[in-house]
Amino acid sequence: MGIRSLEFVLNYLYGMKKIMRLLWVALLFMHVGMAQQVDSLWMAAHYEKEDAQISMRDGVRLYTCIYRPKSDAELHPMLMCRTPYSAEPYGAGRFRSFRGQNYEAYLKAGYILIFQDVRGRYMSEGEFEDVRPFLVEKKGKQTDEASDTYDTIEWLLKNVKGNNGKVGVMGISYPGFYATMSGLCGHPALKAVSPQAPVTNWFIGDDFHHNGALMLLDAFSFYKEFGRPRLKPYASRPRGKKLLEGPDSYLEYLNTGAIRNFSSLLGDSIRFWNQLVEHPHYDAYWKSTDPRPHLRKFAPAALVVGGLFDAEDCWGAFATYQAIAGQQPKSACHLVMGPWFHGQWSGKRGDGTRLGHLFWGNNTNQYYLDALEFPFFERWLHDKNGGAELPRASIFFTGENVWRSFSTWPPPDVKKESLWLKAQGGLDVNRGDSTTRNPCTIVSFPEHPVPYTDGIHNRRTREYMVDDQRFASCRPDVMTFTGEPLQTDVTLAGAVEVDFGVIVNSSDADLVVKLVDVFPDDYSYPDSIDRKGDVYPMGGYQMMVRWEVMRLKYRNSLEEPEPMPINKPTRVRFTLPDVAHTFQRGHKIMM
Repeated sequence: MGIRSLEFVLNYLYGMKKIMRLLWVALLFMHVGMAQQVDSLWMAAHYEKEDAQISMRDGVRLYTCIYRPKSDAELHPMLMCRTPYSAEPYGAGRFRSFRGQNYEAYLKAGYILIFQDVRGRYMSEGEFEDVRPFLVEKKGKQTDEASDTYDTIEWLLKNVKGNNGKVGVMGISYPGFYATMSGLCGHPALKAVSPQAPVTNWFIGDDFHHNGALMLLDAFSFYKEFGRPRLKPYASRPRGKKLLEGPDSYLEYLNTGAIRNFSSLLGDSIRFWNQLVEHPHYDAYWKSTDPRPHLRKFAPAALVVGGLFDAEDCWGAFATYQAIAGQQPKSACHLVMGPWFHGQWSGKRGDGTRLGHLFWGNNTNQYYLDALEFPFFERWLHDKNGGAELPRASIFFTGENVWRSFSTWPPPDVKKESLWLKAQGGLDVNRGDSTTRNPCTIVSFPEHPVPYTDGIHNRRTREYMVDDQRFASCRPDVMTFTGEPLQTDVTLAGAVEVDFGVIVNSSDADLVVKLVDVFPDDYSYPDSIDRKGDVYPMGGYQMMVRWEVMRLKYRNSLEEPEPMPINKPTRVRFTLPDVAHTFQRGHKIMM
């Protein structure tokens, strides 16, 4: 009995040993799989972090967080983001979370990542200046964002161990402005720059003005927090008094009234708000903040990125690309425009398969990272893809929902087409009975203005850029012109120009124009599209493809406004930002 029992025990232990061995192998595979996720454990195993105060040429020190691979098997390229939104977390050994972001690809490839607070923000010294102008001829210790970039790169090359001598800069939105300015620094180690949704001109088409019309909701909601003065460096910005943060922004802003009432709410301490009010026209102040005239000297390779439905800086992406490529036709300048809201392509805000009730049918974010952004930096900083060139322009065309590549943007073979507004609300390629001879009339009430979107909201929505326009097209104070169902697909690529004869009974007004794709009444998504529980009825959907506003006193000049002649026909022409959209057969074009 004893022997048999012992044999049983030994067999049992041997069996347990096999189970434990299998479990150990399973855990090993699980660890390898988890190791590919850039979480806190992965970062601690593969990266080290140090913080530095880097002195600029005028003695001001900029706080910089440096993430460096522990491996010294090869030299590493450096990729930097300069930001007014905090380089946190601060302190050696404290890591930011990169999970789900495009930065994961660069960490796995062994890049050195650098995040820097621009001067006057968070932990950096100095005085902050919004969209600080570029100084063409700097003297002595004069600085601008380009020189701050140069001085930072010079320090990094000398002090960050294991770098390969090549630097890239990338940033979205306001950091996109700093990326643009970095391209003017002239440092030979700066090889590649990607301005993404870059702030470019805050009077013409970005963020706070469109053709001189103030985007009040954006400007006030942003600067009541961002613009508050900082007395000394701090790691965490204290929150200010809540202003106009109730449930219905439409009513709150309408009831607040004139711009002076908003200024009273803010007080006199927010410098940029005061400058915005003091410079109502496109004067020298606004022109000095625009980097475009200087981009003829933009030296590194460029990847300009934007969202076709970015409510903030769609115009800036197109304008920055055109300024670089137009002034330097032979430069390595590329444009990417996807079906995204502001910064959606970064990986932090979904996968780019949808916007609002619209679905694109594929993961546009992953395609962008794998096929465009990561290969761009690999080529110029890591030199690993054989020198293959990206397409000059990579554009996602909504409607048909496909990526297209072009040798230039707009495409060279685009044909201009005119659509005429018809007296009875029609829209046609034939002039015929146009509204020139048969004017349409609406009555607009400033006390009851047309809202930008439907429903009740306490913030400016990002989805409004593709919202269903049925809430607006049915209003009596909105003129609507609709074409017949299309017999073939119609693809629009490039700018949309509008040319109207306008009669108003006031000296000024805002003219808002929307280009709309009207879906068939029986339209529904195919079963292959995962709508993620969205049951919004798509039959008859009126998708806003593009919109723009013109403040009529600026119709001839943004610099020198002219009152509108009262009750006199006046020609008004302006341009909507570029579109990339296919109106499919059976759909209608609406204006």
